[in-house]
Formats: sequence, structure tokens, C-alpha cells
Amino acid sequence: MEDRRWSYGDVAQRGGLPRSTVHHIATTDRLTRPPNPTTLERLAIGLEVPLDTVRAAAADAAGLSTWHQTVTDPEIDVLVAGLTQLSPQDRRHVQALVESLLDDERRRNDLP
Repeated sequence: MEDRRWSYGDVAQRGGLPRSTVHHIATTDRLTRPPNPTTLERLAIGLEVPLDTVRAAAADAAGLSTWHQTVTDPEIDVLVAGLTQLSPQDRRHVQALVESLLDDERRRNDLP
């Protein structure tokens, strides 16, 4: 925005978003969760940048990690997509479960 000398209103108008939404996303130090997919799509249009760039920035601002590996296994695709529908607390529970399962697997592999 700075390089193009665009205001929050300029980006909002280009993307069809309220100025207050663009301002909030741009100025909040730590988002509690990423904006909804439609907002991210409109923000990408308003900023004239790829949607993946906006998604990654929003995830980072919310303290989430992004995964850049191509998924070819439908089970993994469903699991990852399902995670987006869970609350942050439920995602933390899923994370703890996955870490526990991975730790168990490592322990089993270390045993003779």
C-alpha cells in the first residue's frame, strides 16, 4: 500500500470491502483468527496481490502456521480443510493429539 500510495479506503473500494475492515486487518497487532475466506479474496483483489500471499499474511498475523506442500492424499485434504472449521481451542486439542501420536510413533521406532 505504501509503495503504491494507497489508503485503506482505496484498498477497500478496489476489493469491495468496508474501509473499517481493511483498517482493522492492517492495524491489529495480533488477530484472534484470520478473516473469513471471502474477506481474504476481496482483500487480495483490493491489494492486487495473489490470494495465497494474503492468506499466508493473515495466518501469520493470527499466529498460525501455513503449509506450502501440495496435498495429494484426500484424507489429508479433508483433515486440513476440517481444521479450519474448528474453534482455536479445538484446534489446540487436535494439535496436542497429533503431537502425542507422533511422540508414540517415535518411541516405538526407537525400541529394538
